[in-house]
Amino acid sequence: MPTPPARSAPTGEILSPSQLNTLARDLLEGSFPLVWVEGELSGVARPASGHLYFCLKDARAQVRCAMFKPKSTWLKFAPREGMKVLARGRVTLYEARGEYQMVLDHMEEAGEGALRRAFEELKARLQAEGLFDEARKRPLPAYVRRLAVITSPTGAAVRDVLSVLGRRFGLVEVDVLPTQVQGATAAAQIVQMLRKAAASGRYDVVLLARGGGSLEDLWAFNDEALARAIAASPVPVVSAIGHETDFSLSDFAADLRAPTPSAAAELLVPHADDLRRRLKALDQRLVAVQRHKLRQAAQRADRASLRLQALRPQARLQLLCQRQSEALRRLAAAWNRREERERSRLRELARSLSAISPLATVARGYSILQREDGRVVRAVEDVASGDRVDARVTNGTLKLKVM
Repeated sequence: MPTPPARSAPTGEILSPSQLNTLARDLLEGSFPLVWVEGELSGVARPASGHLYFCLKDARAQVRCAMFKPKSTWLKFAPREGMKVLARGRVTLYEARGEYQMVLDHMEEAGEGALRRAFEELKARLQAEGLFDEARKRPLPAYVRRLAVITSPTGAAVRDVLSVLGRRFGLVEVDVLPTQVQGATAAAQIVQMLRKAAASGRYDVVLLARGGGSLEDLWAFNDEALARAIAASPVPVVSAIGHETDFSLSDFAADLRAPTPSAAAELLVPHADDLRRRLKALDQRLVAVQRHKLRQAAQRADRASLRLQALRPQARLQLLCQRQSEALRRLAAAWNRREERERSRLRELARSLSAISPLATVARGYSILQREDGRVVRAVEDVASGDRVDARVTNGTLKLKVM
């Protein structure tokens, strides 16, 4: 965004000191962007507030500076008189005293300033190429059998790594591949050893390890050729350079960055006790699965035996005979029940017919008159004088003539 123009006082206006200082502050802050200044510390003071006050000077001039909390607490070094530093901040004016000063947001030792800028520039370029992309990083094996440790054979880093590995999981095979880890030729040696380890086909993982130090001490691990060799390695690479707050290009290019060499050793191998517990749990699970499968197999065998017995001809004939005998018994029982029902129904019908039968009426002392043609005489008009009729009584028939 463009810097807004600084305010100016109207011509002829009389200003108070505070108004003048405000205009001067606006002019300074509007005219200067963030600036880098390199100089020598003088008059360093840190009151109870935690703010940091000092001057930056050279042989001909000085400028007052302030670095407020929490920026001042994030410094990686302790500022002291006469120290050369590289500071970044904005130019302003402290209105209460009318003092021109810089308010800083970053400061580092001047010896590391050039290295820090070179580091940031190379990091940005390699990152733009995709060299640090998470998508290209390879997963580490679940269990490392053979590990190559590229480090100084006499440094604290190798002792820490071997101590942690021996305590956690002594079965891992570890080869220490000695190289320089500091100095002008260190980066080239590390690249050569890394390529040799990868080409051997012996290792599951390669660990780059070095103890802490200044940016200059760790500079071998900011080498571009080393970063590219790590990215191109067919074997996964773990980088454990310096302390937790130290970062190198090796860390960004590696498949995994560990905060310290000891932490890297803990990440690479399981603890033996944890592994024993896991193996015990797996053994118990395996036994349970085997028992379950044995029960299933026994059940299948029982069912197969039953099916085999059912398929035998003698057994089938015996089964059919049993079914036939049972069916005959059921049929006979059903026939008897039906016969009894029919008999009962016939007796009921007989009683019903007997109740409405003319013979029943005759049995009670009545008679039935029938003409010679068989028709029943129901009224006097049905016969004439001289007609012959039959009178049916209980024990026979009487031959009658109508008078």
